[in-house]
Amino acid sequence: MTSKDHKAELLHLLGQRPIVLVGMMGAGKTTVGRRVAARLNRPFVDSDEEIERAAGMSIEDIFKSHGEAEFRAGEVRVISRLLREGGMVLGTGGGAFINPETRALAKELGVTVWLKADFELLFQRVSRRSNRPLLKTANPRETLQKLIDSRYPVYAEADVTVVSLDVPQDQVASELIEALHAHLANTVGKGHDD
Repeated sequence: MTSKDHKAELLHLLGQRPIVLVGMMGAGKTTVGRRVAARLNRPFVDSDEEIERAAGMSIEDIFKSHGEAEFRAGEVRVISRLLREGGMVLGTGGGAFINPETRALAKELGVTVWLKADFELLFQRVSRRSNRPLLKTANPRETLQKLIDSRYPVYAEADVTVVSLDVPQDQVASELIEALHAHLANTVGKGHDD
């Protein structure tokens, strides 16, 4: 099967369901997501950017002004709307899939993919940026490890897991598309077209 046939089959199997990327900050959801979206001729949407647009302020400012609980409530509303629009690759914030309501909607309306990365790679990536409100602590390494410990068991509920390594992101995008195709072909093959 050529890659063009493969892509056509994957798009057929997906229908209008969004591909929902979940995982920790720094796992590559935006970078890999943009590449996957381009290859599949789908729009890429970053839920954090959509939340900022809806709120008229940065996520960091939302956390400062309204707190994490208010941010999470807005996140549920925005992601719910995006999931219902369908037909996209959706990159979610690191905490989005942790919310039971968001997780249930993502699994019902989309196909969820966990981009899994190890601690050192995540820390190396997130240390380059200062806009990570959850890591503005006295010990960001310890904070990141605690987030990993609490979130990885939940991320593991995603339909597909792809390991994000320190390799060209095009390679991770290719692996994601292959894993997604295998998952959907297997699901349909077993008579579960959900």
